[in-house]
Amino acid sequence: MNISYQPEIFEFNTEQCLKVKKILACYPQDRKASAVLPLLDLAQRQSGGWLPRAAMDHVAEILEMAKIRVYEVATFYTMFNLEPVGEHVVQICTTTPCELRGAGSIMKTVREEIGVGPGETSKDGKFTLLEVECLGACVNAPMMQIGDYYYEDLDEISTRKILQAFRRGETPDPGPQNGRKGSEPVEGLTTLTHLTRG
Repeated sequence: MNISYQPEIFEFNTEQCLKVKKILACYPQDRKASAVLPLLDLAQRQSGGWLPRAAMDHVAEILEMAKIRVYEVATFYTMFNLEPVGEHVVQICTTTPCELRGAGSIMKTVREEIGVGPGETSKDGKFTLLEVECLGACVNAPMMQIGDYYYEDLDEISTRKILQAFRRGETPDPGPQNGRKGSEPVEGLTTLTHLTRG
């Protein structure tokens, strides 16, 4: 953990407290530690996209868990950021399916567009770039995740358009960027193209 900047205290705000109560209601009292992932997610969202140690400690207190157990969860999952990040966290998948479909050129395009490499934040604070393992959208490779959204079937042009939209304060439509719907075949349906009645 980066200890160069760590706020001393953290408490959920009123809006997040209501969400915490709703989440905890889903678990038996003796199993409330099972809520660690959603509570860490709420804490990260409230903290501007990263998890200060004080936020992890607060989650541990709420769930009556040892602090180290919460730290173990937060350091294991790559969805949690343990240092301050930019306004938009751009995660580029470079696992084999994405790599075979052009993730290298997508990474190059993103680096040129935002001006930083993996693990860095742009000077304007708009973007943090991360290279990640499989995000589970292999059929729509290459892809990237920005915040909560997946942008799939990317090429250099669509990648630049997406990043430029975020820079302007817009949120472009997520999903496939090549016109296909979901993960249907690029060439269109090849089976079950019509129904027969028996």
